[in-house]
Formats: sequence, structure tokens, C-alpha cells
Amino acid sequence: MIEDLPADYRPSADEPYMNPRQLAYFRSKLLDWRQSLIEESRQTIAHLQEGSEVRGDEIDRASQESEYTLELRSRDRYRKLIAKIDAALRRIDDGSYGYCDETGEEIGIQRLEVRPIATLTVEAQERRERRDARYSDPRYPSHGP
Repeated sequence: MIEDLPADYRPSADEPYMNPRQLAYFRSKLLDWRQSLIEESRQTIAHLQEGSEVRGDEIDRASQESEYTLELRSRDRYRKLIAKIDAALRRIDDGSYGYCDETGEEIGIQRLEVRPIATLTVEAQERRERRDARYSDPRYPSHGP
């Protein structure tokens, strides 16, 4: 795999899909994203530790508790994103990165640029969302009449 990419390199449709340069590009993009999430998580933990002493009146404590809840939700979101990033990095290693889990078709450079952890084509994602919405819609009982 090519490790030294020019700083201005962007994958294009003019080159073979998921060639070594594209894979190196997406690996770098994923690793940078992962590192930034880890750093944000560290900052969140540090902030939570700094402010662990509860002071003030009820309104101050309620406000602080709401802030902690939001930070913990963010941290949980980061944890889940990091797991998806790690899965994408494994797909790069095993050669399946950039291909739809359901159809095997190319996900596409544009979609991967926007969502480098994507595992489905736009069409497959839309089908899944429609199916999930249908199963969660009370008008469509899942266990018969």
C-alpha cells in the first residue's frame, strides 16, 4: 500500500476503484478521525474530573448534571464511532472496504468521502431505512393480525 500521499490527493473516478492510493487515503482519513475522537474523549474525561466537585445551589447542580449527561452521551457516541472506524480499517485490511455489505457493489468515492465508515450503497441504505421504518410502524404489525 502506498503510504506517502501528496497532501492535495483526492480519490477520483478516473482511477481504478479502491486502488492502493485510495485505500491509503481512506486509511489516513479514518485514522485522523479516530485520533480526533480519542482526543475529544480525553478532554471530556478531564473536564468531568475537574468539575466532579458539586457546588452551588440546586439550579447550579442541575445545570452541571445536564452538562455531564451531554458529555457522557458524546463520549458514548465517540466510542461507537471509534468501533465503526476500527471496523472500516479492518475492511481496508481484508479488501472489502468500499463495497456494499448487502449487494457487493461499489459504495462510491463521494459517499465514502462524506461517510468513510459507510458499509452500504445509498440505495441499500435507503432500502434498509424503509424496511426498518415499516417494521417500527404500528400500521404494519410484525406478528400477523
